[in-house]
Amino acid sequence: MATDEPTNASPASQMTPNEMSGLAARLRARADSVLFRDQPEQQSDMRTAGRLIEHLAQLHTAIRTAAAATNDAIARLVEHVGGL
Repeated sequence: MATDEPTNASPASQMTPNEMSGLAARLRARADSVLFRDQPEQQSDMRTAGRLIEHLAQLHTAIRTAAAATNDAIARLVEHVGGL
């Protein structure tokens, strides 16, 4: 029988946009450090990961801003499908 309860036993904590931006900055800084000069593929991957995380943080903020402008209808929808 199906239920409306989540299937995961312990919900994962969510990062805030500021925490995501901080992580992105740390990844980019580490990629630019001397530690990865001899590993260009890993350096590139870390830079890409930093950019993607920063983009997700901006997207999260944009969704929340749009939700506020639409009486939280978008926020309720996002929470219903798994949250951001």
